[in-house]
Amino acid sequence: MREEEEAIRYLDKVLEDEDDEALSTPTVLGLGSSFPALEKGEHDASKSLDMRKLVLKDFLACEEMYINQLEALLLPMKPLKATATTSQPVLTIQQIETIFYKIQDIYEIHKEFYDSLCPKVQNWDSSVILGHLFQKLASQLGVYKAFVDNYKIALETAEKCSQSNNQFQKISEELKVKGPKDSKESPTSVTMEALLYKPINHVTRSTSVLHDLLKHTPSDHPDYPLLQDALRISQNFLSSINEDIDPRRTAVTTPKGETRQLVKDGFLVELAEGSRKLRHVFLFTDMLLCAKLKKTAVGKHQQYEYKWYVPLAELVFPSPEESESCPHVHAMPDHDLEDMKIKISSIKSEVQKEKANKGQSRAMERLKKKMFDNEFWLLLNSPSIPFRIHSRNGKSYLFLLSSDYERSEWREAIQKLQKKDLQTFVLSSVELQVLTGSCFKLRTIHNIPVTSNKDDDESPGMYGFLHVIVHSAKGFKQSANLYCTLEVDSFGYFVSKAKTRVFRDTTEPQWNEEFEIELEGSQSLRILCYEKCYDKSKLNKDNNEIVDKIVGKGQVQLDPQTVQTKNWHMDVIEMNGIKVEFSMKFTSRDMSLKRTPSKKQTGVFGVKISVVTKRERSKVPYIVRQCVEEVEKRGIDEVGIYRISGVATDIQALKAAFDSNNKDILMMLSDMDINAIAGTLKLYFRELPEPLLTDRLYPAFMEGIALSDPTAKENCMMHLLRSLPDPNLITFLFLLEHLKRVAEKEPVNKMSLHNLATVFGPTLLRPSEVESSKGHLSLASDIWPHDVMAQVQVLLYYLQHPPISFAELKRNAPYFSTDV
Repeated sequence: MREEEEAIRYLDKVLEDEDDEALSTPTVLGLGSSFPALEKGEHDASKSLDMRKLVLKDFLACEEMYINQLEALLLPMKPLKATATTSQPVLTIQQIETIFYKIQDIYEIHKEFYDSLCPKVQNWDSSVILGHLFQKLASQLGVYKAFVDNYKIALETAEKCSQSNNQFQKISEELKVKGPKDSKESPTSVTMEALLYKPINHVTRSTSVLHDLLKHTPSDHPDYPLLQDALRISQNFLSSINEDIDPRRTAVTTPKGETRQLVKDGFLVELAEGSRKLRHVFLFTDMLLCAKLKKTAVGKHQQYEYKWYVPLAELVFPSPEESESCPHVHAMPDHDLEDMKIKISSIKSEVQKEKANKGQSRAMERLKKKMFDNEFWLLLNSPSIPFRIHSRNGKSYLFLLSSDYERSEWREAIQKLQKKDLQTFVLSSVELQVLTGSCFKLRTIHNIPVTSNKDDDESPGMYGFLHVIVHSAKGFKQSANLYCTLEVDSFGYFVSKAKTRVFRDTTEPQWNEEFEIELEGSQSLRILCYEKCYDKSKLNKDNNEIVDKIVGKGQVQLDPQTVQTKNWHMDVIEMNGIKVEFSMKFTSRDMSLKRTPSKKQTGVFGVKISVVTKRERSKVPYIVRQCVEEVEKRGIDEVGIYRISGVATDIQALKAAFDSNNKDILMMLSDMDINAIAGTLKLYFRELPEPLLTDRLYPAFMEGIALSDPTAKENCMMHLLRSLPDPNLITFLFLLEHLKRVAEKEPVNKMSLHNLATVFGPTLLRPSEVESSKGHLSLASDIWPHDVMAQVQVLLYYLQHPPISFAELKRNAPYFSTDV
């Protein structure tokens, strides 16, 4: 279903190019291209040629997979034909020709194309010409028209044959698709129904690649006119078959007699009667329809149950003043959300183990059901940003979203439609039933957005640290106070991770601020640009309502091939005429977890804590004391303190100052953004050559936290603290009391003990290296995520413990003899 959704989205894009009046689903495609305007004069020749090769290599791999899929589809055709003339045929000749109609022709076209393209890409030369191959492929697309015309009846015939013939049913349920020729992957089982859809999906993908190739082909290159011609042919072809593929083009008619088209849909959380409900919301050209996905028996088609609708002519958004009288949204405590994330991560690990051991399907199904339930809970309870709409008849509806990005998207889509001449109307119960019934075919978002709904071959996302520099922005028509926020997706929803400073009264802000963002299976980065509001009379009393005005927003896919290099990757994101320039680079978890001792004799970063305290003649390192003091002085009320990233350049400046024992360090601290100071403290502990709670004791901490008997756990955990070197123990207890004071302000700073344990646990406990069962040293990333959860639990145990005194610990030492 995901592939069908991608194909339909792409066709919408083609139609938008041809007919400005036709309203299609505005979306960034999942096909590797968002089809930006082709700016011919902006090509850097060498970079473009490299990108051409990258695009072609990726496409070649897709072509190979496609040919393997077609081969798998054709494999049973010959034996089926052979039995058709016997006394016990599996299928008749007519049934075979209907099901496999034009597959052989499509296979031969693509095999010839692949065989011609492959040597050109493998023996890459900057002067290689291959546009004629794409031109020839495009000229042969007519065969797909015949395939599409027959597609529906082919599916119906295959389904009927499966129901009436057990032998064919077994064949059609497990067709084997070979993996890439250079890999050792075993063939995967795919259904015939899934393979029959591949040609429809692939023809749209080929066209998206032409867009990408043109984007990275200099206009004076011999391939440019050939690729342009191939793209023109492909687009015209897709437009001609669009109505056969996209059911939304024949949607229900409106009261004005026009075609009612679906513009946007998605799963949203509605706050109804005091509880959170998951709804599927459909925005049509003249109305907003809210429906509920009905539970159905296994094997039956899903259906929608109508909840309410509002004609767009009657829909209004409340003003900030009106919002003040609306009920306050009670957000789920962060620690509950973090607990659930840990549970989901743990189940994911179990699923991976089960897959590796080729476990029983029952156990796998139980795990997947458990994961779905937990992810569904997170999906319902994580959103807290209100999206309110009113109907002129007095009714109000409230949705909760996880990001201001989605709220802005929905609002903009509705307001764009409201600019047209809209009329109000009333739908009869029969009309509502018909429209709601059609939603199943019209929808573009097919599955509830939880990771357990994803296919096994979908990208698991990126884990590690994304470094982002927000450089500047252009395109503002008048001076304003401007800032940007950065969001990444995590566990199915987006989370705000960083915020630039406000650049006052300018049309060309120059932030040049670097941030380090932790990724947890992330696939997208969003940048939102805001105009800061300083007028207190316009402030909204609803804590979750963002009053600053969004002036632009954009999203980029985090492609591991592009980002995962040692060098910075610069990019520009366009948003409503505004261009924001930024750079990215990615540090994998392997690299980010590695502790590298400092080679310098002086300084504090990367130097053993005992060496630093001895040199300073102190019990707690100066850097820890100063950062803690500054945070408690002016950062303890800061929302997201220790969670929100500080500017990386500020953190590096503080690091250099502490390392060189700069006399102006106190002045720097008083002037520096508080998130940078918090980030410096975290960096200090992260760069210790061994963790604060030591490598030697690490296995014992992991075992101690797993004990179920409270008394045994207490004895073990206190004995482990007592076993730490004095500088480590005193510093840990000092930090522990500080973090408790921060958590006391949770109603203001939104940082609970659990939040703080999540931030600091891995930093204080993660070992520098761990010895594997094979006897060699490997990075701590190899034991992710089990140990990370345990690391969080260890710190949380001590944070939730009554005050621990250094003197009391040492005094009680003789009474405990637990071996470490």
